[in-house]
Amino acid sequence: MANKKLKPLYLAQFLAQQTDEQHPKTMQDMLDHLERCGISAERKSIYDDLELLRAWGMDIQSVKGKHYGYFLGERDFQLPELKLLIDVVQASPFLTPGKSMELIGKLEQLTSRPQAHQLRRQVYVMNRVRTHNERLYYTVDGINAAINENRRISFRYFDWTVDGKKAYRRDGALYTTDPVALCVDRYYYLVAYDAALGDYRHYRVDRMDALTVLGEPRCRLPENFDLGAYIKARFDMYRGATTTVSLRFSNSLLNAVIDRFGADAHMYADREDFFRLTAPVEVGPTFFGWLFQFGVQAELLGPSDVRKAFADHCRAVLAVYGRSVFS
Repeated sequence: MANKKLKPLYLAQFLAQQTDEQHPKTMQDMLDHLERCGISAERKSIYDDLELLRAWGMDIQSVKGKHYGYFLGERDFQLPELKLLIDVVQASPFLTPGKSMELIGKLEQLTSRPQAHQLRRQVYVMNRVRTHNERLYYTVDGINAAINENRRISFRYFDWTVDGKKAYRRDGALYTTDPVALCVDRYYYLVAYDAALGDYRHYRVDRMDALTVLGEPRCRLPENFDLGAYIKARFDMYRGATTTVSLRFSNSLLNAVIDRFGADAHMYADREDFFRLTAPVEVGPTFFGWLFQFGVQAELLGPSDVRKAFADHCRAVLAVYGRSVFS
Protein backbone atom coordinates (compact mmCIF):
# COMPACT_ATOMS: atom_id res chain seq x y z
CA MET A 1 0.00 0.00 0.00
CA ALA A 2 2.87 2.36 0.83
CA ASN A 3 4.36 1.81 -2.64
CA LYS A 4 0.99 2.56 -4.21
CA LYS A 5 0.98 6.04 -2.64
CA LEU A 6 4.45 6.65 -4.03
CA LYS A 7 3.40 5.78 -7.59
CA PRO A 8 3.46 9.40 -8.90
CA LEU A 9 6.96 9.87 -7.45
CA TYR A 10 8.23 6.71 -9.14
CA LEU A 11 6.76 7.95 -12.40
CA ALA A 12 8.37 11.39 -11.99
CA GLN A 13 11.76 9.78 -11.32
CA PHE A 14 11.38 7.47 -14.33
CA LEU A 15 10.53 10.32 -16.68
CA ALA A 16 13.41 12.46 -15.37
CA GLN A 17 16.01 9.72 -15.62
CA GLN A 18 14.97 7.80 -18.71
CA THR A 19 13.28 10.20 -21.12
CA ASP A 20 14.01 13.21 -23.29
CA GLU A 21 12.76 14.45 -26.66
CA GLN A 22 14.76 11.80 -28.55
CA HIS A 23 13.93 9.03 -26.09
CA PRO A 24 10.21 8.99 -25.20
CA LYS A 25 8.72 6.08 -23.24
CA THR A 26 5.42 4.36 -23.91
CA MET A 27 2.60 3.74 -21.49
CA GLN A 28 3.69 0.09 -21.40
CA ASP A 29 7.23 1.14 -20.50
CA MET A 30 5.86 3.04 -17.51
CA LEU A 31 3.67 0.12 -16.42
CA ASP A 32 6.64 -2.24 -16.67
CA HIS A 33 8.79 0.14 -14.60
CA LEU A 34 6.15 0.34 -11.89
CA GLU A 35 5.87 -3.43 -11.89
CA ARG A 36 9.62 -3.68 -11.26
CA CYS A 37 9.12 -1.29 -8.36
CA GLY A 38 6.48 -3.61 -6.89
CA ILE A 39 3.51 -1.48 -7.96
CA SER A 40 0.65 -2.79 -10.09
CA ALA A 41 -1.28 -0.11 -11.96
CA GLU A 42 -3.85 0.41 -14.69
CA ARG A 43 -3.48 2.71 -17.67
CA LYS A 44 -6.19 5.08 -16.46
CA SER A 45 -4.39 5.69 -13.17
CA ILE A 46 -1.18 6.45 -15.10
CA TYR A 47 -3.00 9.09 -17.16
CA ASP A 48 -4.31 10.62 -13.92
CA ASP A 49 -0.78 10.61 -12.42
CA LEU A 50 0.67 12.28 -15.51
CA GLU A 51 -1.91 15.06 -15.25
CA LEU A 52 -1.10 15.42 -11.56
CA LEU A 53 2.62 15.77 -12.33
CA ARG A 54 1.86 18.35 -15.02
CA ALA A 55 -0.21 20.34 -12.54
CA TRP A 56 2.73 20.12 -10.12
CA GLY A 57 4.97 21.74 -12.73
CA MET A 58 6.64 18.93 -14.68
CA ASP A 59 6.74 19.60 -18.43
CA ILE A 60 5.54 16.18 -19.55
CA GLN A 61 5.13 16.05 -23.31
CA SER A 62 3.60 13.39 -25.55
CA VAL A 63 4.54 12.48 -29.11
CA LYS A 64 2.67 10.48 -31.70
CA GLY A 65 3.81 8.45 -34.67
CA LYS A 66 6.62 5.93 -34.93
CA HIS A 67 8.19 7.01 -31.61
CA TYR A 68 4.93 7.45 -29.71
CA GLY A 69 5.34 8.02 -26.00
CA TYR A 70 5.95 10.51 -23.23
CA PHE A 71 9.02 12.47 -22.19
CA LEU A 72 10.11 15.23 -19.81
CA GLY A 73 10.60 18.41 -21.81
CA GLU A 74 11.77 21.56 -20.04
CA ARG A 75 14.31 20.97 -17.24
CA ASP A 76 16.16 23.22 -14.84
CA PHE A 77 19.25 22.81 -17.03
CA GLN A 78 19.23 22.07 -20.74
CA LEU A 79 21.92 19.95 -22.39
CA PRO A 80 23.97 22.90 -23.80
CA GLU A 81 23.99 24.51 -20.35
CA LEU A 82 25.24 21.31 -18.73
CA LYS A 83 27.97 20.99 -21.35
CA LEU A 84 29.04 24.55 -20.55
CA LEU A 85 29.12 23.83 -16.80
CA ILE A 86 31.14 20.66 -17.37
CA ASP A 87 33.63 22.64 -19.48
CA VAL A 88 34.04 25.09 -16.59
CA VAL A 89 34.56 22.27 -14.08
CA GLN A 90 37.15 20.61 -16.32
CA ALA A 91 39.02 23.89 -16.84
CA SER A 92 39.19 24.79 -13.14
CA PRO A 93 42.75 24.35 -11.82
CA PHE A 94 41.57 24.80 -8.23
CA LEU A 95 39.62 21.50 -8.36
CA THR A 96 41.39 18.18 -7.90
CA PRO A 97 40.80 15.54 -10.61
CA GLY A 98 38.73 13.51 -8.13
CA LYS A 99 36.51 16.46 -7.19
CA SER A 100 36.11 17.40 -10.86
CA MET A 101 34.80 13.94 -11.75
CA GLU A 102 32.54 13.95 -8.68
CA LEU A 103 30.96 17.26 -9.72
CA ILE A 104 30.59 16.09 -13.32
CA GLY A 105 28.80 12.99 -12.07
CA LYS A 106 26.33 15.17 -10.16
CA LEU A 107 25.78 17.40 -13.20
CA GLU A 108 24.97 14.32 -15.26
CA GLN A 109 22.12 13.54 -12.89
CA LEU A 110 20.40 16.75 -13.98
CA THR A 111 19.48 15.27 -17.35
CA SER A 112 18.26 11.96 -18.76
CA ARG A 113 20.57 8.95 -18.82
CA PRO A 114 20.76 8.93 -22.65
CA GLN A 115 21.85 12.57 -22.63
CA ALA A 116 24.16 11.96 -19.67
CA HIS A 117 25.90 9.42 -21.89
CA GLN A 118 26.60 12.26 -24.36
CA LEU A 119 28.06 14.34 -21.55
CA ARG A 120 30.23 11.44 -20.44
CA ARG A 121 31.66 11.12 -23.95
CA GLN A 122 32.80 14.75 -23.88
CA VAL A 123 34.54 14.36 -20.52
CA TYR A 124 38.31 14.14 -20.76
CA VAL A 125 41.19 14.74 -18.38
CA MET A 126 42.99 17.93 -19.30
CA ASN A 127 46.76 17.99 -19.02
CA ARG A 128 46.88 20.98 -16.71
CA VAL A 129 48.27 21.70 -13.29
CA ARG A 130 45.62 21.13 -10.65
CA THR A 131 45.47 21.63 -6.92
CA HIS A 132 46.33 18.71 -4.62
CA ASN A 133 44.25 20.02 -1.74
CA GLU A 134 41.15 17.80 -1.50
CA ARG A 135 39.72 19.95 1.29
CA LEU A 136 39.53 23.12 -0.82
CA TYR A 137 35.80 22.57 -1.37
CA TYR A 138 35.10 22.68 2.35
CA THR A 139 37.52 25.54 2.98
CA VAL A 140 35.64 27.68 0.44
CA ASP A 141 32.35 26.78 2.14
CA GLY A 142 33.75 27.71 5.56
CA ILE A 143 35.04 31.07 4.32
CA ASN A 144 31.67 31.86 2.75
CA ALA A 145 29.95 31.00 6.02
CA ALA A 146 32.32 33.27 7.96
CA ILE A 147 31.69 36.19 5.58
CA ASN A 148 27.91 35.71 5.74
CA GLU A 149 27.96 35.42 9.53
CA ASN A 150 30.43 38.30 10.00
CA ARG A 151 32.97 36.07 11.79
CA ARG A 152 36.75 35.94 11.94
CA ILE A 153 38.66 32.89 10.76
CA SER A 154 41.90 31.14 11.59
CA PHE A 155 44.00 28.82 9.43
CA ARG A 156 47.48 27.54 8.74
CA TYR A 157 49.20 28.59 5.51
CA PHE A 158 51.79 26.56 3.64
CA ASP A 159 54.03 26.35 0.58
CA TRP A 160 54.76 23.17 -1.36
CA THR A 161 58.26 21.73 -1.15
CA VAL A 162 60.14 20.07 -4.02
CA ASP A 163 59.25 16.63 -2.64
CA GLY A 164 55.54 17.43 -2.60
CA LYS A 165 55.22 18.08 1.13
CA LYS A 166 53.78 21.06 2.99
CA ALA A 167 56.07 23.65 4.55
CA TYR A 168 53.96 25.73 6.93
CA ARG A 169 54.68 29.41 7.24
CA ARG A 170 55.24 30.95 10.67
CA ASP A 171 56.39 27.47 11.80
CA GLY A 172 52.79 26.29 11.62
CA ALA A 173 51.34 29.07 13.78
CA LEU A 174 47.76 30.04 13.03
CA TYR A 175 46.83 33.04 10.92
CA THR A 176 43.81 34.92 12.30
CA THR A 177 42.13 37.43 10.03
CA ASP A 178 38.89 39.07 8.88
CA PRO A 179 37.59 37.55 5.61
CA VAL A 180 36.25 40.10 3.12
CA ALA A 181 35.61 38.23 -0.13
CA LEU A 182 36.48 35.23 -2.27
CA CYS A 183 37.60 35.73 -5.85
CA VAL A 184 38.89 33.57 -8.67
CA ASP A 185 41.92 34.46 -10.78
CA ARG A 186 42.78 30.97 -12.11
CA TYR A 187 42.79 29.92 -8.44
CA TYR A 188 40.55 30.73 -5.48
CA TYR A 189 41.84 33.58 -3.35
CA LEU A 190 40.68 34.91 0.00
CA VAL A 191 40.83 38.68 0.33
CA ALA A 192 41.13 39.54 4.03
CA TYR A 193 41.52 42.69 6.09
CA ASP A 194 44.41 43.01 8.53
CA ALA A 195 43.17 45.46 11.16
CA ALA A 196 46.60 45.69 12.84
CA LEU A 197 48.21 46.92 9.63
CA GLY A 198 45.12 48.71 8.30
CA ASP A 199 45.58 46.97 4.96
CA TYR A 200 44.29 44.07 2.87
CA ARG A 201 45.99 40.72 2.30
CA HIS A 202 45.20 37.81 0.01
CA TYR A 203 45.79 34.07 0.36
CA ARG A 204 45.59 31.10 -2.02
CA VAL A 205 42.71 29.05 -0.65
CA ASP A 206 44.16 25.72 -1.81
CA ARG A 207 47.21 26.43 0.38
CA MET A 208 45.16 26.96 3.53
CA ASP A 209 44.80 24.20 6.14
CA ALA A 210 42.79 23.71 9.31
CA LEU A 211 40.33 26.53 8.59
CA THR A 212 38.17 27.40 11.61
CA VAL A 213 35.29 29.86 11.74
CA LEU A 214 35.78 31.63 15.05
CA GLY A 215 33.09 32.76 17.44
CA GLU A 216 34.32 36.35 17.53
CA PRO A 217 32.95 38.89 15.05
CA ARG A 218 35.08 40.51 12.37
CA CYS A 219 36.73 43.83 13.07
CA ARG A 220 35.00 46.83 11.58
CA LEU A 221 35.89 46.83 7.88
CA PRO A 222 36.69 50.03 5.98
CA GLU A 223 33.80 51.33 3.91
CA ASN A 224 33.68 51.56 0.12
CA PHE A 225 36.14 48.72 -0.53
CA ASP A 226 36.24 48.10 -4.31
CA LEU A 227 37.02 44.40 -4.80
CA GLY A 228 37.13 44.74 -8.60
CA ALA A 229 39.70 47.54 -8.46
CA TYR A 230 41.74 45.62 -5.90
CA ILE A 231 41.95 42.56 -8.15
CA LYS A 232 42.60 44.52 -11.35
CA ALA A 233 45.54 46.33 -9.75
CA ARG A 234 47.18 43.05 -8.70
CA PHE A 235 48.15 41.08 -11.77
CA ASP A 236 47.45 37.45 -10.87
CA MET A 237 47.47 38.40 -7.18
CA TYR A 238 51.16 39.41 -7.10
CA ARG A 239 51.66 42.01 -4.40
CA GLY A 240 53.88 45.01 -5.23
CA ALA A 241 53.86 48.79 -5.29
CA THR A 242 50.98 50.26 -7.30
CA THR A 243 52.21 52.72 -9.94
CA THR A 244 50.52 54.43 -12.88
CA VAL A 245 52.42 53.46 -16.03
CA SER A 246 52.33 54.47 -19.68
CA LEU A 247 52.44 51.68 -22.27
CA ARG A 248 52.48 51.48 -26.07
CA PHE A 249 50.91 48.47 -27.84
CA SER A 250 50.43 47.29 -31.38
CA ASN A 251 46.80 47.55 -32.48
CA SER A 252 46.82 43.77 -32.91
CA LEU A 253 46.97 43.49 -29.10
CA LEU A 254 43.86 45.55 -28.45
CA ASN A 255 41.75 42.56 -27.37
CA ALA A 256 44.45 41.28 -25.01
CA VAL A 257 44.83 44.73 -23.45
CA ILE A 258 41.08 45.17 -23.01
CA ASP A 259 40.91 41.71 -21.40
CA ARG A 260 43.47 42.88 -18.85
CA PHE A 261 42.43 46.49 -18.23
CA GLY A 262 38.81 46.66 -19.33
CA ALA A 263 37.07 48.45 -22.19
CA ASP A 264 36.89 51.70 -20.21
CA ALA A 265 40.69 51.94 -19.75
CA HIS A 266 42.40 55.18 -20.75
CA MET A 267 43.56 54.39 -24.32
CA TYR A 268 44.25 56.61 -27.31
CA ALA A 269 45.79 56.27 -30.77
CA ASP A 270 49.53 56.78 -31.05
CA ARG A 271 51.61 56.42 -34.19
CA GLU A 272 50.40 54.27 -37.08
CA ASP A 273 49.18 50.82 -35.97
CA PHE A 274 49.89 51.53 -32.30
CA PHE A 275 47.96 52.89 -29.32
CA ARG A 276 48.89 54.08 -25.86
CA LEU A 277 47.47 53.15 -22.48
CA THR A 278 47.78 54.76 -19.06
CA ALA A 279 46.81 52.55 -16.11
CA PRO A 280 47.73 51.71 -12.49
CA VAL A 281 49.52 48.38 -12.08
CA GLU A 282 51.37 46.54 -9.35
CA VAL A 283 54.98 46.70 -10.50
CA GLY A 284 56.82 43.42 -10.15
CA PRO A 285 57.80 40.16 -11.89
CA THR A 286 54.22 39.11 -12.64
CA PHE A 287 53.45 42.38 -14.44
CA PHE A 288 56.82 42.22 -16.23
CA GLY A 289 56.11 38.64 -17.32
CA TRP A 290 52.70 39.63 -18.70
CA LEU A 291 54.27 42.51 -20.64
CA PHE A 292 57.26 40.50 -21.88
CA GLN A 293 55.07 37.95 -23.68
CA PHE A 294 54.21 40.59 -26.32
CA GLY A 295 57.84 41.17 -27.31
CA VAL A 296 58.44 44.17 -29.58
CA GLN A 297 54.71 44.72 -29.98
CA ALA A 298 54.60 46.36 -26.55
CA GLU A 299 56.77 48.98 -24.87
CA LEU A 300 56.81 50.29 -21.32
CA LEU A 301 57.25 54.05 -21.78
CA GLY A 302 57.37 55.24 -18.20
CA PRO A 303 57.85 56.25 -15.49
CA SER A 304 61.60 56.02 -16.03
CA ASP A 305 62.27 54.06 -12.82
CA VAL A 306 59.70 51.41 -13.79
CA ARG A 307 61.12 51.26 -17.32
CA LYS A 308 64.59 50.74 -15.82
CA ALA A 309 63.27 48.06 -13.46
CA PHE A 310 61.78 46.21 -16.45
CA ALA A 311 65.07 46.44 -18.34
CA ASP A 312 66.95 45.14 -15.27
CA HIS A 313 64.47 42.27 -15.05
CA CYS A 314 65.10 41.36 -18.71
CA ARG A 315 68.88 41.54 -18.22
CA ALA A 316 68.66 39.24 -15.20
CA VAL A 317 66.67 36.69 -17.19
CA LEU A 318 69.11 36.82 -20.13
CA ALA A 319 72.06 36.44 -17.74
CA VAL A 320 70.76 33.00 -16.81
CA TYR A 321 71.32 31.93 -20.40
CA GLY A 322 74.86 33.33 -20.50
CA ARG A 323 74.37 36.06 -23.08
CA SER A 324 73.04 39.60 -23.32
CA VAL A 325 71.75 41.80 -26.11
CA PHE A 326 72.07 44.93 -24.03
CA SER A 327 75.04 47.23 -24.33
